[in-house]
Amino acid sequence: EKGYETGEHAPGLKLGGCGAYKAAHHIIKTHAKVWHSYNNTWRREQRGMVGISLTSGWGEPVDPHSQTDRDAAERYIQFHLGWFANPIYRGDYPEVMKNYVGRKSAQQGLGTSRLPTFSVQEKTYIKGTSDFLGIGHFTTRYVLQKNFPFLQVSSYHTDHDLAELVDPNWPAPGPKWLYSVPWGFRRLLNFIKTQYGNPLIYVTENGVSETMQCPQLCDEWRIQYLKGYINEILKALNDGVNVKGYTAWSLLDKFEWNKGFSERFGLYHIDFKNKNKPRYPKASVDYYKKIISANGFPNPREVMS
Repeated sequence: EKGYETGEHAPGLKLGGCGAYKAAHHIIKTHAKVWHSYNNTWRREQRGMVGISLTSGWGEPVDPHSQTDRDAAERYIQFHLGWFANPIYRGDYPEVMKNYVGRKSAQQGLGTSRLPTFSVQEKTYIKGTSDFLGIGHFTTRYVLQKNFPFLQVSSYHTDHDLAELVDPNWPAPGPKWLYSVPWGFRRLLNFIKTQYGNPLIYVTENGVSETMQCPQLCDEWRIQYLKGYINEILKALNDGVNVKGYTAWSLLDKFEWNKGFSERFGLYHIDFKNKNKPRYPKASVDYYKKIISANGFPNPREVMS
């Protein structure tokens, strides 16, 4: 969306209402081609795995007793995760995406939907092309129904007819979009288990940034974030979700999209103003080391010995 619709990210194209859908369509077909290429040529010899990594937040209905809010939260997930995962695991775009984008396209007087379609052959070719699902996850939103008038300029953002809210009590140590809501991760993982046949999951990105320089490298909020989110993965494992691995995001402060070096996700602080770019461990390094060495939450006495 940000690369092909709003133009905020590279390649900076502003193809309102259709650019994001076209780009995603090509990504999904290309992914399938790569999977089949590996499957036919290299798998027998190398015994490797090919998957896809998808980033998605969790959408929670503002009022869990309201059917319209529950439907809006479902649309949130389907327009984010389901957009890519549904074709790969179930053979086509989510029905709710096809319905909403199709209806809004018709209201605009378009002859066909702005959401491209897969042929029968493409659906068969794409379905099942993932040996594992990589998941990037950072935050959660409350979701409720919000109707956008069809006279507006069409966009991916307005196609799903919903509004996103946050709880002002949620910790927000970094950018405005990233609130710490650990319980949303367990719900997302269980959704994947239910929707896609409990696939093998690797958590490929999960972490929190700071926009301020942390004094004395004391990033206590990052420790609490990691602790909370890893604990929810543990609960998901106990729910029967097939999570195989976890990767914290990220090892080092780095170049972060259009935020450049101002947004820092690293466990290690980088002094970008120094030509040698020296690295300094934040407090979270020591905490995460203990989790790695214990392969879980450590018993303090075991760590000391």
